[in-house]
Formats: sequence, C-alpha cells, structure tokens
Amino acid sequence: MPIIVRLDVVMAQRKVRSNVLARAIGISETNLSLLKSGKVRGLRLATLDAICRYLDCSPSDILEYRPDTEEIARPKALKTG
Repeated sequence: MPIIVRLDVVMAQRKVRSNVLARAIGISETNLSLLKSGKVRGLRLATLDAICRYLDCSPSDILEYRPDTEEIARPKALKTG
C-alpha cells in the first residue's frame, strides 16, 4: 500500500505512550496498535483530527504517500473524447 503510517515515529518524538494516546482520543489500544502498524484500510477524519490535536502535529507528519514502483512504471490510460 502506498500510504505509510508514521504515527509511531511522531509518538516517540513526543514521548507519548500508546495507552495514553488511545485513552485521550477515545479509541481502544488494539485499534491504535493496528493503526500504528498500517494494518487498517481506513481512518476516520475525526480520529485523525484527535490524534493531530493531541500530538500537536499535522496529518502529513503521520501519513506519507509513497507510490508503489509498479504504479510509477505503469503508463496512465489516455483520456479520449
């Protein structure tokens, strides 16, 4: 997946533990762990907002887009009409 979750890095920089963040933003430690590992397919904007508010960061500090090499090599379809 081309989206890289860097939440663990930001948490380490801020010296915030998972259980503290999970409690502060109102999600389970299990869901936070899944989010940190990148094993989730979706993220509510309200959750992202709460994380950014608590950690005093922006979404781009937590999420990074890195296209797959296959996607870069594959030519885009030409638009017709």
